[in-house]
Amino acid sequence: MSMFPSQAAESFHFEEVGYEKSGWVARITIKRPHNHNAYSTPALVELTRAFQDASWDDSVAVVVFTGAGERAFCTGGDVKEYQANYTQRPRDYWKYMCCFKNYIESITNCAKPVVARLNGMAVGGGNESQLACDLAVMGEHAFIAQVGTNVGSVACGGSTQWLPIHVGDRKARGMLFLNQRYTAYTSLAMGLVNAVVPTVKGPDGEFCTKFSGARKYLGDWNTDPWENPFESRVTAEEIRKAQKGLDGYTIDLSVLDEVVADLCDQIVNKFFECTRYTKAHLNFWKDLSWHATAGHARDWLAIHYTSLEPHEGMTAFVEKRKVDYVGLRRRAAEGGSSEFLWGPYAKECPSCGAKGMPSQFEHCGVCGASLPTNGAKVS
Repeated sequence: MSMFPSQAAESFHFEEVGYEKSGWVARITIKRPHNHNAYSTPALVELTRAFQDASWDDSVAVVVFTGAGERAFCTGGDVKEYQANYTQRPRDYWKYMCCFKNYIESITNCAKPVVARLNGMAVGGGNESQLACDLAVMGEHAFIAQVGTNVGSVACGGSTQWLPIHVGDRKARGMLFLNQRYTAYTSLAMGLVNAVVPTVKGPDGEFCTKFSGARKYLGDWNTDPWENPFESRVTAEEIRKAQKGLDGYTIDLSVLDEVVADLCDQIVNKFFECTRYTKAHLNFWKDLSWHATAGHARDWLAIHYTSLEPHEGMTAFVEKRKVDYVGLRRRAAEGGSSEFLWGPYAKECPSCGAKGMPSQFEHCGVCGASLPTNGAKVS
Protein backbone atom coordinates (compact mmCIF):
# COMPACT_ATOMS: atom_id res chain seq x y z
CA MET A 1 0.00 0.00 0.00
CA SER A 2 1.29 3.48 -0.89
CA MET A 3 2.52 5.70 1.91
CA PHE A 4 1.14 8.62 -0.13
CA PRO A 5 -2.45 7.67 -0.98
CA SER A 6 -4.57 9.94 -3.13
CA GLN A 7 -6.89 12.20 -1.13
CA ALA A 8 -10.21 13.56 -2.33
CA ALA A 9 -9.91 17.28 -3.13
CA GLU A 10 -12.96 18.13 -1.04
CA SER A 11 -11.42 16.50 2.04
CA PHE A 12 -9.15 19.51 2.55
CA HIS A 13 -12.08 21.85 3.30
CA PHE A 14 -10.32 24.93 1.98
CA GLU A 15 -12.08 28.25 2.58
CA GLU A 16 -10.30 30.68 0.24
CA VAL A 17 -9.06 28.24 -2.39
CA GLY A 18 -11.00 26.05 -4.79
CA TYR A 19 -9.52 22.60 -5.38
CA GLU A 20 -10.72 19.94 -7.81
CA LYS A 21 -9.19 16.78 -9.27
CA SER A 22 -10.54 14.85 -12.24
CA GLY A 23 -9.38 13.43 -15.56
CA TRP A 24 -5.66 13.65 -14.65
CA VAL A 25 -6.00 17.40 -14.00
CA ALA A 26 -5.93 19.25 -10.67
CA ARG A 27 -7.54 22.71 -10.68
CA ILE A 28 -6.50 25.23 -8.05
CA THR A 29 -8.42 28.50 -7.86
CA ILE A 30 -7.91 31.57 -5.70
CA LYS A 31 -11.45 32.33 -4.53
CA ARG A 32 -11.24 35.93 -3.35
CA PRO A 33 -12.95 37.85 -6.18
CA HIS A 34 -14.08 40.55 -3.73
CA ASN A 35 -10.40 41.50 -3.43
CA HIS A 36 -9.47 40.85 -7.07
CA ASN A 37 -8.10 37.48 -5.92
CA ALA A 38 -5.40 39.04 -3.75
CA TYR A 39 -4.12 36.27 -1.52
CA SER A 40 -4.41 36.57 2.24
CA THR A 41 -2.10 34.84 4.68
CA PRO A 42 -4.55 31.92 5.18
CA ALA A 43 -4.93 31.64 1.40
CA LEU A 44 -1.16 31.19 1.00
CA VAL A 45 -1.24 28.30 3.45
CA GLU A 46 -4.15 26.66 1.59
CA LEU A 47 -2.53 27.18 -1.82
CA THR A 48 0.69 25.58 -0.60
CA ARG A 49 -1.20 22.55 0.68
CA ALA A 50 -3.11 22.17 -2.58
CA PHE A 51 0.01 22.31 -4.75
CA GLN A 52 1.80 19.83 -2.50
CA ASP A 53 -1.11 17.40 -2.70
CA ALA A 54 -1.31 17.70 -6.49
CA SER A 55 2.44 17.14 -6.72
CA TRP A 56 2.27 13.87 -4.81
CA ASP A 57 -0.97 12.50 -6.26
CA ASP A 58 -0.27 9.92 -8.99
CA SER A 59 -3.74 10.51 -10.41
CA VAL A 60 -2.71 14.08 -11.31
CA ALA A 61 -0.65 14.74 -14.43
CA VAL A 62 -0.99 18.52 -14.72
CA VAL A 63 -2.18 21.41 -12.56
CA VAL A 64 -4.25 24.37 -13.77
CA PHE A 65 -3.89 27.46 -11.60
CA THR A 66 -6.40 30.30 -11.95
CA GLY A 67 -8.52 32.88 -10.16
CA ALA A 68 -12.25 33.11 -9.58
CA GLY A 69 -14.34 35.22 -11.95
CA GLU A 70 -13.20 37.06 -15.04
CA ARG A 71 -11.59 40.25 -13.73
CA ALA A 72 -8.45 38.98 -11.99
CA PHE A 73 -6.13 36.01 -11.96
CA CYS A 74 -4.37 37.36 -8.90
CA THR A 75 -3.34 40.81 -7.69
CA GLY A 76 -0.69 39.65 -5.24
CA GLY A 77 -0.81 40.19 -1.52
CA ASP A 78 -3.77 41.79 0.22
CA VAL A 79 -2.57 45.38 0.75
CA LYS A 80 -5.34 46.00 3.28
CA GLU A 81 -4.01 43.08 5.31
CA TYR A 82 -0.47 44.46 4.98
CA GLN A 83 -1.54 47.91 6.17
CA ALA A 84 -3.66 46.65 9.06
CA ASN A 85 -1.26 43.97 10.31
CA TYR A 86 2.26 43.98 8.96
CA THR A 87 3.03 47.69 9.08
CA GLN A 88 1.96 47.43 12.75
CA ARG A 89 3.97 44.27 13.47
CA PRO A 90 6.84 44.16 10.96
CA ARG A 91 8.35 41.12 12.64
CA ASP A 92 5.25 39.20 11.57
CA TYR A 93 5.94 40.12 7.96
CA TRP A 94 9.01 37.87 8.15
CA LYS A 95 6.65 35.02 9.09
CA TYR A 96 4.29 36.02 6.28
CA MET A 97 7.20 35.85 3.84
CA CYS A 98 7.90 32.32 5.07
CA CYS A 99 4.34 31.43 4.03
CA PHE A 100 4.79 33.21 0.68
CA LYS A 101 8.14 31.50 0.04
CA ASN A 102 6.58 28.10 0.74
CA TYR A 103 3.74 28.94 -1.64
CA ILE A 104 5.99 29.97 -4.54
CA GLU A 105 8.20 26.92 -4.03
CA SER A 106 5.16 24.64 -3.95
CA ILE A 107 4.58 25.74 -7.56
CA THR A 108 8.16 25.55 -8.80
CA ASN A 109 8.75 22.27 -6.92
CA CYS A 110 5.50 20.70 -8.06
CA ALA A 111 6.29 17.42 -9.80
CA LYS A 112 3.62 18.18 -12.41
CA PRO A 113 3.64 21.01 -14.97
CA VAL A 114 1.56 23.96 -13.79
CA VAL A 115 -0.48 25.91 -16.34
CA ALA A 116 -1.48 29.45 -15.38
CA ARG A 117 -4.96 30.21 -16.70
CA LEU A 118 -4.93 34.00 -16.73
CA ASN A 119 -8.63 34.78 -16.56
CA GLY A 120 -7.89 38.41 -15.72
CA MET A 121 -5.17 40.77 -14.56
CA ALA A 122 -1.98 39.41 -13.03
CA VAL A 123 -0.55 42.20 -10.90
CA GLY A 124 2.35 42.31 -8.45
CA GLY A 125 2.54 38.95 -6.71
CA GLY A 126 -0.02 37.75 -9.24
CA ASN A 127 2.58 38.14 -11.96
CA GLU A 128 5.14 36.45 -9.71
CA SER A 129 2.67 33.60 -9.25
CA GLN A 130 2.21 33.10 -12.99
CA LEU A 131 5.98 33.39 -13.55
CA ALA A 132 6.40 30.51 -11.08
CA CYS A 133 4.17 28.37 -13.31
CA ASP A 134 5.48 26.41 -16.30
CA LEU A 135 3.06 27.60 -19.00
CA ALA A 136 0.59 30.47 -19.19
CA VAL A 137 -2.49 31.13 -21.33
CA MET A 138 -3.92 34.64 -21.15
CA GLY A 139 -7.29 36.13 -22.01
CA GLU A 140 -7.00 39.18 -24.24
CA HIS A 141 -8.91 41.34 -21.74
CA ALA A 142 -6.26 40.78 -19.06
CA PHE A 143 -3.05 42.68 -18.39
CA ILE A 144 0.18 42.15 -16.45
CA ALA A 145 1.80 44.74 -14.17
CA GLN A 146 4.16 45.23 -11.26
CA VAL A 147 3.38 47.69 -8.47
CA GLY A 148 6.12 47.33 -5.84
CA THR A 149 7.76 50.75 -6.13
CA ASN A 150 4.29 52.32 -6.19
CA VAL A 151 3.14 50.93 -2.84
CA GLY A 152 6.31 50.88 -0.75
CA SER A 153 7.49 47.36 -1.44
CA VAL A 154 9.89 45.50 -3.72
CA ALA A 155 8.86 42.81 -6.22
CA CYS A 156 11.50 40.39 -5.00
CA GLY A 157 9.08 37.50 -4.62
CA GLY A 158 9.93 36.21 -8.09
CA SER A 159 9.85 39.21 -10.41
CA THR A 160 13.28 40.70 -9.75
CA GLN A 161 14.66 37.16 -10.04
CA TRP A 162 12.73 35.83 -13.04
CA LEU A 163 11.66 38.71 -15.26
CA PRO A 164 15.18 39.08 -16.71
CA ILE A 165 15.02 35.38 -17.66
CA HIS A 166 11.63 35.77 -19.34
CA VAL A 167 11.86 39.16 -21.05
CA GLY A 168 15.50 40.29 -20.84
CA ASP A 169 17.25 42.71 -18.53
CA ARG A 170 16.13 46.04 -20.05
CA LYS A 171 12.45 45.11 -20.29
CA ALA A 172 12.56 43.72 -16.75
CA ARG A 173 13.96 46.99 -15.44
CA GLY A 174 11.25 48.91 -17.28
CA MET A 175 8.51 46.75 -15.76
CA LEU A 176 9.89 46.96 -12.23
CA PHE A 177 10.92 50.63 -12.15
CA LEU A 178 7.95 52.11 -14.01
CA ASN A 179 5.05 49.83 -12.98
CA GLN A 180 3.21 50.16 -16.30
CA ARG A 181 0.48 47.85 -17.60
CA TYR A 182 1.24 45.33 -20.33
CA THR A 183 -1.67 44.20 -22.46
CA ALA A 184 -2.16 40.56 -23.36
CA TYR A 185 -0.72 40.66 -26.88
CA THR A 186 2.23 42.74 -25.69
CA SER A 187 2.79 40.21 -22.90
CA LEU A 188 2.85 37.42 -25.49
CA ALA A 189 5.34 39.28 -27.67
CA MET A 190 7.58 39.91 -24.63
CA GLY A 191 7.61 36.26 -23.61
CA LEU A 192 5.56 36.63 -20.42
CA VAL A 193 2.94 34.09 -21.57
CA ASN A 194 2.66 31.28 -24.10
CA ALA A 195 -0.68 32.06 -25.71
CA VAL A 196 -3.37 34.75 -25.86
CA VAL A 197 -6.96 33.89 -26.68
CA PRO A 198 -9.95 36.04 -27.68
CA THR A 199 -12.30 36.71 -24.77
CA VAL A 200 -14.30 39.83 -25.71
CA LYS A 201 -17.58 39.43 -27.59
CA GLY A 202 -19.46 42.29 -29.19
CA PRO A 203 -23.22 42.95 -29.31
CA ASP A 204 -23.48 40.52 -32.23
CA GLY A 205 -22.27 37.66 -30.02
CA GLU A 206 -19.06 37.25 -32.03
CA PHE A 207 -15.52 37.65 -30.74
CA CYS A 208 -14.16 41.09 -31.56
CA THR A 209 -10.74 39.63 -32.36
CA LYS A 210 -10.40 37.46 -35.43
CA PHE A 211 -7.16 35.94 -36.65
CA SER A 212 -5.83 35.26 -40.11
CA GLY A 213 -5.06 31.75 -41.27
CA ALA A 214 -8.01 30.22 -39.43
CA ARG A 215 -6.24 30.56 -36.06
CA LYS A 216 -8.37 30.56 -32.93
CA TYR A 217 -5.65 32.13 -30.80
CA LEU A 218 -2.02 33.28 -30.89
CA GLY A 219 0.59 31.03 -29.32
CA ASP A 220 4.37 31.02 -29.15
CA TRP A 221 4.38 27.58 -30.74
CA ASN A 222 2.90 28.91 -34.00
CA THR A 223 5.65 28.41 -36.56
CA ASP A 224 3.95 30.02 -39.55
CA PRO A 225 4.56 33.71 -40.37
CA TRP A 226 3.09 36.34 -38.05
CA GLU A 227 3.28 39.33 -40.36
CA ASN A 228 -0.50 39.83 -40.41
CA PRO A 229 -2.01 37.70 -37.63
CA PHE A 230 -5.15 39.82 -37.14
CA GLU A 231 -8.18 40.24 -39.32
CA SER A 232 -9.69 42.36 -36.55
CA ARG A 233 -8.46 43.17 -33.06
CA VAL A 234 -10.30 44.10 -29.89
CA THR A 235 -9.86 47.70 -28.73
CA ALA A 236 -9.24 49.01 -25.23
CA GLU A 237 -12.70 50.59 -25.27
CA GLU A 238 -14.32 47.27 -26.21
CA ILE A 239 -12.48 45.57 -23.35
CA ARG A 240 -13.69 48.26 -20.95
CA LYS A 241 -17.28 47.83 -22.08
CA ALA A 242 -17.08 44.04 -21.80
CA GLN A 243 -15.70 44.21 -18.27
CA LYS A 244 -18.51 46.55 -17.25
CA GLY A 245 -21.20 44.71 -19.24
CA LEU A 246 -22.03 47.78 -21.34
CA ASP A 247 -23.70 48.04 -24.78
CA GLY A 248 -23.99 44.28 -25.23
CA TYR A 249 -20.27 43.55 -24.82
CA THR A 250 -19.34 40.50 -22.70
CA ILE A 251 -16.38 38.44 -21.52
CA ASP A 252 -16.38 34.84 -22.75
CA LEU A 253 -13.71 32.45 -21.40
CA SER A 254 -14.69 29.45 -23.50
CA VAL A 255 -11.66 29.60 -25.83
CA LEU A 256 -9.39 30.11 -22.82
CA ASP A 257 -10.72 26.89 -21.33
CA GLU A 258 -10.45 25.12 -24.67
CA VAL A 259 -6.78 26.01 -25.11
CA VAL A 260 -5.93 25.16 -21.49
CA ALA A 261 -7.68 21.80 -21.86
CA ASP A 262 -5.72 21.09 -25.03
CA LEU A 263 -2.43 21.86 -23.27
CA CYS A 264 -3.41 19.58 -20.39
CA ASP A 265 -4.25 16.79 -22.82
CA GLN A 266 -0.87 17.14 -24.51
CA ILE A 267 0.92 16.95 -21.15
CA VAL A 268 -1.11 13.92 -20.05
CA ASN A 269 0.09 12.11 -23.15
CA LYS A 270 3.78 12.39 -22.33
CA PHE A 271 6.01 10.24 -20.10
CA PHE A 272 5.56 11.64 -16.61
CA GLU A 273 9.01 10.91 -15.14
CA CYS A 274 10.68 12.43 -18.19
CA THR A 275 8.42 15.45 -17.84
CA ARG A 276 9.22 15.82 -14.15
CA TYR A 277 12.97 15.72 -14.75
CA THR A 278 12.70 18.07 -17.70
CA LYS A 279 11.04 20.58 -15.36
CA ALA A 280 13.81 20.06 -12.78
CA HIS A 281 16.43 20.95 -15.40
CA LEU A 282 14.49 23.88 -16.80
CA ASN A 283 14.24 25.26 -13.26
CA PHE A 284 18.02 25.61 -12.93
CA TRP A 285 18.24 29.37 -13.54
CA LYS A 286 14.98 30.07 -11.72
CA ASP A 287 16.10 28.05 -8.70
CA LEU A 288 19.57 29.62 -8.75
CA SER A 289 18.29 33.19 -8.71
CA TRP A 290 15.46 32.40 -6.29
CA HIS A 291 17.42 30.55 -3.63
CA ALA A 292 20.27 33.07 -3.82
CA THR A 293 17.96 35.97 -3.03
CA ALA A 294 14.64 34.90 -1.45
CA GLY A 295 15.96 34.55 2.09
CA HIS A 296 17.53 37.97 2.34
CA ALA A 297 14.57 39.48 0.48
CA ARG A 298 12.37 38.12 3.26
CA ASP A 299 14.59 39.72 5.92
CA TRP A 300 14.97 43.06 4.14
CA LEU A 301 11.24 43.41 3.53
CA ALA A 302 10.47 42.65 7.18
CA ILE A 303 12.92 45.36 8.28
CA HIS A 304 11.65 47.80 5.65
CA TYR A 305 8.13 47.49 6.99
CA THR A 306 9.27 49.57 9.98
CA SER A 307 9.91 52.55 7.69
CA LEU A 308 7.79 55.33 6.24
CA GLU A 309 7.63 54.10 2.63
CA PRO A 310 5.32 51.11 3.18
CA HIS A 311 3.29 53.10 5.74
CA GLU A 312 2.66 55.90 3.26
CA GLY A 313 2.20 53.69 0.20
CA MET A 314 -0.19 51.21 1.75
CA THR A 315 -2.13 53.75 3.81
CA ALA A 316 -2.65 55.79 0.64
CA PHE A 317 -3.90 52.66 -1.11
CA VAL A 318 -6.41 51.93 1.65
CA GLU A 319 -7.48 55.58 1.85
CA LYS A 320 -7.72 55.79 -1.96
CA ARG A 321 -5.55 58.88 -2.21
CA LYS A 322 -2.39 59.80 -4.07
CA VAL A 323 0.93 58.80 -2.55
CA ASP A 324 3.18 61.71 -1.54
CA TYR A 325 6.31 60.42 -3.30
CA VAL A 326 7.83 63.88 -3.74
CA GLY A 327 7.15 64.77 -0.11
CA LEU A 328 9.36 61.91 1.06
CA ARG A 329 12.06 62.94 -1.42
CA ARG A 330 11.84 66.54 -0.19
CA ARG A 331 12.29 65.45 3.43
CA ALA A 332 15.52 63.66 2.54
CA ALA A 333 16.80 66.44 0.27
CA GLU A 334 16.23 69.08 2.95
CA GLY A 335 18.12 67.08 5.55
CA GLY A 336 15.12 65.69 7.36
CA SER A 337 14.06 62.10 7.98
CA SER A 338 12.37 60.18 5.20
CA GLU A 339 12.52 56.97 7.23
CA PHE A 340 10.35 57.90 10.26
CA LEU A 341 6.78 59.18 10.23
CA TRP A 342 7.45 61.81 12.93
CA GLY A 343 11.22 61.96 12.79
CA PRO A 344 13.96 59.90 14.45
CA TYR A 345 13.69 58.94 18.12
CA ALA A 346 15.85 61.83 19.31
CA LYS A 347 14.13 63.73 22.14
CA GLU A 348 14.08 63.23 25.89
CA CYS A 349 11.31 64.59 28.12
CA PRO A 350 12.71 66.98 30.75
CA SER A 351 9.71 66.32 32.97
CA CYS A 352 9.36 62.53 33.21
CA GLY A 353 12.66 61.50 31.60
CA ALA A 354 11.06 59.46 28.82
CA LYS A 355 13.52 58.92 26.00
CA GLY A 356 13.17 58.22 22.31
CA MET A 357 10.46 60.78 21.56
CA PRO A 358 10.20 61.49 17.81
CA SER A 359 12.02 64.72 16.90
CA GLN A 360 8.88 66.38 15.54
CA PHE A 361 6.92 65.90 18.77
CA GLU A 362 6.23 69.10 20.70
CA HIS A 363 4.81 67.30 23.73
CA CYS A 364 5.80 64.13 25.53
CA GLY A 365 3.78 61.12 24.53
CA VAL A 366 4.01 59.76 28.11
CA CYS A 367 3.25 62.70 30.40
CA GLY A 368 2.18 65.43 27.98
CA ALA A 369 4.85 67.92 29.04
CA SER A 370 6.33 70.30 26.49
CA LEU A 371 9.45 69.03 24.76
CA PRO A 372 12.48 71.17 23.91
CA THR A 373 12.61 72.53 20.40
CA ASN A 374 16.26 71.67 19.93
CA GLY A 375 17.33 68.38 18.36
CA ALA A 376 16.62 66.86 14.98
CA LYS A 377 13.87 68.49 13.03
CA VAL A 378 11.99 66.89 10.18
CA SER A 379 10.31 69.05 7.58
